[in-house]
Amino acid sequence: MPWFVWLFAAAALGVAEFFTLTLVFGLLAGAALVAAVVAGVGIGFLGQLVALGVATAAGLVLVRPVALRHMAQAPLIREGSDALVGRRAEVMQEVTATRGLIKVSGEQWSARALDESHVIPVGALVDVMEIEGVTAVVYPRELLP
Repeated sequence: MPWFVWLFAAAALGVAEFFTLTLVFGLLAGAALVAAVVAGVGIGFLGQLVALGVATAAGLVLVRPVALRHMAQAPLIREGSDALVGRRAEVMQEVTATRGLIKVSGEQWSARALDESHVIPVGALVDVMEIEGVTAVVYPRELLP
């Protein structure tokens, strides 16, 4: 089979992968590229099919499980407001269950206490437990009086 037919098949499989995101069609597209290279070198149709089969098997057995495992992991770098969760902050204005102001990473954020019974005084250190919209939900680092 001519190399350009394999190249066309690889492109069609790549488009199918783009729409399905299963990693199967993408690996088949890669295998078709291998078959195109084998055909371009001048190896016969049987050799092209063997190359296609070996590349497909290698992709499905070796590459796909690793790729799926990496896709399932959470990103290592948190960005935006997610990066503030777990950080230490200083109370700039008394924090209650409904309002307050903290300084975290050089920025001032509106805040509220995680425990509704806490009133956290100015100057106290708190941990950012979560971000709800533009409000940081905080918990004191030390016991309150």
